[in-house]
Amino acid sequence: MAMTPDVEAAVEQVRRGFPDSAITATEDGQGGASVLVETVPLGPPYGQETSWLGFRIPFNCPYADVYPHFVRGDLTRLDGQPLGEATSPGTFDGRPAVQISRRSNRRDQAETPLLKALKVLEWLRRRP
Repeated sequence: MAMTPDVEAAVEQVRRGFPDSAITATEDGQGGASVLVETVPLGPPYGQETSWLGFRIPFNCPYADVYPHFVRGDLTRLDGQPLGEATSPGTFDGRPAVQISRRSNRRDQAETPLLKALKVLEWLRRRP
């Protein structure tokens, strides 16, 4: 099954939101998509300057939360401390990954997949 029109629109919004990064969107067979943003800036508090960002946009977009998000599996902190809450090891489309669990329990439709991705990245960058 091809991506729904709402999922296609969300993928295009992600492309516009990350204009300097290669974006891959793969149909999931249910009307949704698996999205990979190849390069996003990280920097401190992390030892890596950049990461990739992966997530799935479900077929029922815009009514569903985009959750979880994934970043590079070798992510480390500059201070040597564990990554901490809301992170766990995992995989994304066959890549070793760190899963970022930031569910939006009281979300409204204004939170698009792009906005959610940006919020997750901001949360990740502001970690103490």
